[in-house]
Amino acid sequence: MPPAVTPLTPPVPDLAVHRPAGGPPIVHAPYFPALDPAVEWLDDHRAALRAELLRSGSVLVRGLPVADAVGFARARDALIDQPAGYKEKATPRTDYGSGVFSSTDLPAAQRIRLHNENSYTLEFPGTLLFGCVVAPEEGGATTVGDMREALRRIPPALLDRFAAHGWLLVRNYSDLAGLPWRTSFSTDDPGAVEAYCRENVIGHEWPATGELRTRQRRSAVVTHPVTGERVWFNHFTFWNRWTLDPDVRDVLLDTYGEDGLPFDTFVGDGSPLTAQEVATLDRIYDEVTVRERWQEGDLLLIDNVLCAHGRDAYRGDRRILVAMGDPTPLAGCRPLTPPSPTVHEE
Repeated sequence: MPPAVTPLTPPVPDLAVHRPAGGPPIVHAPYFPALDPAVEWLDDHRAALRAELLRSGSVLVRGLPVADAVGFARARDALIDQPAGYKEKATPRTDYGSGVFSSTDLPAAQRIRLHNENSYTLEFPGTLLFGCVVAPEEGGATTVGDMREALRRIPPALLDRFAAHGWLLVRNYSDLAGLPWRTSFSTDDPGAVEAYCRENVIGHEWPATGELRTRQRRSAVVTHPVTGERVWFNHFTFWNRWTLDPDVRDVLLDTYGEDGLPFDTFVGDGSPLTAQEVATLDRIYDEVTVRERWQEGDLLLIDNVLCAHGRDAYRGDRRILVAMGDPTPLAGCRPLTPPSPTVHEE
């Protein structure tokens, strides 16, 4: 790999930041009896919070009276200038309007591994904002992991393969497993899907089943556009067959075959990793994971390039909102591997 760029150190913010072991940085907001002064406080401290975000990759603001999607949208507008779209949808979400979604509608018992939002697209959100409206009875933390540190921990021989070839995502869209292509691309028109794929460097085909299959090679390592720090940035482990529950993997392979899994990932030259190699990457994600139990009104800002995020399994009702902002082009993050619709460079 070429040498990393010397990071740009942001100014130390004039903000009281608590740094608990095993958790993200926390800023305790003053008490506000209503939303208007709370939003004004966020606006006044925006620069300091954003500076902390560049330093740590995430920051949790605690104690604000944010109780619903409307209040959450106002808090978002105080912290994020430009909304980012949710493209090539991969998991179910509830749309509350005004760019506010549920964080995910996946089952409570399912742990969600760390991933960088939309890492497979050519433009992704640079910033994520999560907000807690209803805190779960047990578990359910939105986990965070520093991808600068993850990159440092990957064994050199394995990292060199990804640096040279990137990673490859293969998706098979279906009404039975994963999301159908009509949902993922927000259209019923196959021609519109094909045009999107051509414009966004995605290989596509329509197998005999009539469903859509796509392939897209992306860089596994990128550089943060502001700090100049190199990071591990992808969904490789998140969607790899070896991280599936063994019983689920067996059923999917028996049902759809080797080439028919809803999601699967490979090194960018098309070669698979062994189960042991994938387990190494999965362990590194676990090693860098931090978490803080949600309290109602909490806001969690995440720099989507510096940090990956996930979710712990939980019990009880849980309502966590998310908004995406600061659209960031992949080309501006100095990808080591150019995007391609195949395993070969275009």
